[in-house]
Amino acid sequence: MKSDNFERTLPEGYHEAYVIDATKGKFSLWLNVVAMALMIVIAVPLVAIIFITAEEVHVNSTFLLILCGLLIVYTILHELTHGIAYKLMTGEKLTFGVTLTVAFCGVPKIFVYRKTAMVALLAPFTVYSILFILLMIALPDPTMKLAVAILFAIHFGGCAGDLYDTFIYLTRFKDPKTLMQDTGPRQTFYVPK
Repeated sequence: MKSDNFERTLPEGYHEAYVIDATKGKFSLWLNVVAMALMIVIAVPLVAIIFITAEEVHVNSTFLLILCGLLIVYTILHELTHGIAYKLMTGEKLTFGVTLTVAFCGVPKIFVYRKTAMVALLAPFTVYSILFILLMIALPDPTMKLAVAILFAIHFGGCAGDLYDTFIYLTRFKDPKTLMQDTGPRQTFYVPK
């Protein structure tokens, strides 16, 4: 089954159709602007609702330190979730890293089919969106709800690259034979001629 999800070499008759590189110039700037906009669009209403409905919210330096720690943990878990999806579907070696513009997970030595790529792309978005929404509903303490709401907004913005790649698949590369080489910060799409 795993070998049905990827190719070790680019099959004959395929050509490069599109490249996304989150470390390069204009695209990197655009991606980060979109990520910030998504964070704001999610954070503003959630934070407003919490402050309007809560009797007391404790935001202090301890809260901010804990929030920063949770953000680091979340970023690691987000990339590990990509990795788990890729590992389950391919069994291949993963690459993890951080650049000035993105944290990443990739499988640079193989070419994954559309289905495999989309599962790996959407795994963190799906898992952590559900988790954060359930936590915001279930947690009784408004300060904890605020922390989760901020993490959810950062998560949503942080998925901008994953959502963009998914959008490209849904609009440009609908053929299930489409292959992608994912080095982490760079995804190269290949289609049959």
